[in-house]
Amino acid sequence: MSHPPLRVLQTPPATSQEALEFFSRKLRHETDPSDVYHDIQTGNANFVLVDVRSPESYARSHVPWAVNIPTNTITAERMADYPDDTIFVLYCWGPGCNGATKAAIKLSTLGRAVKEMIGGIEYWEDRERYPVERNTDEQL
Repeated sequence: MSHPPLRVLQTPPATSQEALEFFSRKLRHETDPSDVYHDIQTGNANFVLVDVRSPESYARSHVPWAVNIPTNTITAERMADYPDDTIFVLYCWGPGCNGATKAAIKLSTLGRAVKEMIGGIEYWEDRERYPVERNTDEQL
């Protein structure tokens, strides 16, 4: 009895050097809730954490240390509030949302250093169970 062809190896794996270069580049563009939380807790957060969702979504639930700068409000004028060497870490809803990616493009176009917090508020709140600030519907 013959086995079906392996799908995993239809394309051969990268060499170890190619993998090292790829994954190293990947981490230059992203971080995760665990690393962000660790840096905040140890006082080493030398970045601005930005929630790029709408003000209404931000009010419902957000990372306590995050500022709200919706993607569509990112302009040179708005970002002039921050020194040129500021590093921004962006998040959106979760893996199904590309708002942080769109915001990263806008910030990069403005010459700003940026990383995306993969998983967004969904992974921060629901998966990792890190603290959030939220308003009840009565407060909105």
